[in-house]
Parts: sequence; structure tokens; C-alpha cells
Amino acid sequence: MRRIVNQFRRTYKFPFQNEIPSTLAVYIKENNFLSSFFKFFKRYLYIFFQSQSRLELQKIEDYHKKILWINISAPSLGDSLMDLSSRVLLKEKKIDLLSSHKNSNLFLNDEYFDQVYSDKTKKIKNVYDLIIIDSYSTRSIKLKVKHFPDNLYVCMFGYFNGPEVNRVLFSFSRMNYLLGKNISLLESKRVIKPSIGISDDDINKISKLNLPEKFIAIAIGGEWEYRTYKKWGNVIEHAMVNYSEITLVLIGSENALNYALEITKKINDPRVIDLVNKLSFKQTAEVIKRARFLICCDGGLMHAANSVKTPIAVLFARLTSEMQLTSAISSYSLFDEENVNNIKLEHVLKTFDQAFDAFYKHPQDKKISLL
Repeated sequence: MRRIVNQFRRTYKFPFQNEIPSTLAVYIKENNFLSSFFKFFKRYLYIFFQSQSRLELQKIEDYHKKILWINISAPSLGDSLMDLSSRVLLKEKKIDLLSSHKNSNLFLNDEYFDQVYSDKTKKIKNVYDLIIIDSYSTRSIKLKVKHFPDNLYVCMFGYFNGPEVNRVLFSFSRMNYLLGKNISLLESKRVIKPSIGISDDDINKISKLNLPEKFIAIAIGGEWEYRTYKKWGNVIEHAMVNYSEITLVLIGSENALNYALEITKKINDPRVIDLVNKLSFKQTAEVIKRARFLICCDGGLMHAANSVKTPIAVLFARLTSEMQLTSAISSYSLFDEENVNNIKLEHVLKTFDQAFDAFYKHPQDKKISLL
């Protein structure tokens, strides 16, 4: 019983010594631990009866040369970019990826992953020295058992489940621990960020668009209502009136189509270029890479900007910038506890002006943060 209780504590305690930004204090104060224990116990029993408990290691050794990373629990492209950010620490290994069909496409042509498989792959033939799984979720364990039931493995999140956490810092901290490295998080977090590989074909497609040398990208639309800002049109009008030399490129997915049409009809100006829903995620990342900065809400395209080293001016709701960004990212940010639309327009315009001065006029300035 003591063993089970100790395992349960791993649902809300970091599996390493570093303290990183999280909602842990709030979670402990407000959580119903009975329901959390029930969820944990189901996972505990599932892992036990699948004969996986005995196979877990707590360290990645030098002789673990070929590794498969199972990352299936990340619900979004942005989360996947954050969770897999620490793969850069495995550059001396040969690593493959097994992820969801949607997220696996994000890591094709990746600098660090050799082969990329999806959960629709029927059989993976490669032989691995070690498996990395993202968590003890049923989906992750099922994939591990399906393809490699007898392989040793390490786990990133383990039972940790419930508190929100800065996933990039968590990923690096956990990998740092598993590799047995004594890298100070405070020293290394200045360079810690996500990364993404963009193919030559995608780069060439964006080159053919003949975008101007200097432009600002604006990500509109959104999957979640509380992170979907509804006054980008006002921001664009402000930019058109106050900056004659400016070009704005609208980006986003299908959920932004109607808003993009509304903006371009109202602001009939050749300095506003509409690329909404016309590009893939990685092609959009290449557009962001070429921009002087991206103004956006918290979401996948923000993480794309972080991955290609493009400064951001970003609106957050519910999760603060400390929960989503690291010191390596040049940013201005605004925050509301409930909804980005509660942020006053005058503050958004002021933040745009500050970002314009810092990143458009002086693109060499890389370390600016207004939290």
C-alpha cells in the first residue's frame, strides 16, 4: 500500500529537482484527490497487468543508441512542439518518433528524428535499445505494448497529471534528469525553446509568394473562444494609419476564414496580405520565420514562432506567459485571467507599438520581455 501511495504522489510532484512554473499550488488547494486517485489507480493497474512496471528505467544510458519516442498524449500541435523540445539533448542518439497522425506530420524533415511513424502505422520493424513514452496514459501504454511489449523504457510525464505546467521547461528538466546531466536549469533556460524543421519544398513555396522583405504577421482566429481575439481589425486599422511603411500578413486556419474576409473587405489595402487557410502549418511557420514579429494569441502559431526564433507580441488568458514561454523567447505579452477579449484595446495597441519599435525598427534586439 505504501508503494501505491508513493506512486500516487507522482501525479502532482515533479519527477526531478527543478522547480518550474506550474499551477501546482492551486491544484493541491482545489483538487478532489479521491477522483485523482481513482484515475491514477486505473493507470497503475493497467500498467501492472500489461507487465510494464518491471520494464521502466530511471536513466538513459550511453549504450542506449537507438531510441523510439512515443508522443501520443499531446492534444495539439503546440503541445507536441513543447513536449518534444528536449529532443535536442539526444542529438548523439538515433531517435525515431511515433505520434498521432496529425502531430507526426509536424516532425517530417526534422533535424533530430530519423524516422517518423503515426499511430496508424500497423507495424514498426526497427529494433530499439530503449523506448521513451510521454506518460502513463492508456493510449501511450497501448502503443508501447502493441509494438514493443518487452522493451525497456523511460517515461517523461509518468503519472504526473492534473497541474498545468510550462511544458518546455518540464521536457528539458526531465530529459536532463534522465540523461544524468548536471545542467543548471537557470543557466540553460536562456537557450531552451521548441524547434521545428521546415522542408526545402515548403521554403520554396513561400519564396514564390514574393512577400516583402519587412512585414508583420498577425495570427487571427482560434480554436478556443477564450483565446480568440475579436478586435484584430482595430489593431490592423491602427497599424495602417500610423505606419505608412508597414505590411501585414494575415495567417490562421479554417476557423479564421470568415474573420479574414471581414477584415479585408473593410480594410481594402494592398498592404494587408491574406494567407489565412492557404498554407500548411509548417509553411505558415516559414512565413512567421520571415516576419519581423508575430502578433497573436496563445496557440499553435505562437509556438511555431518560438520554434523559428521570431519575436512575438502575444495575448494570454488563464495561463500566464511564464507558463508558456522561456527566457530564450523575445516577447511582449498581455494577460487576462479569463478571456483575451477582456484585455483593453488601448493596451493591445500600446503593445503593438512597443513591439513595432523593438522588433520592426530594431530587429537585432532579441531579449525583450514585458510580462
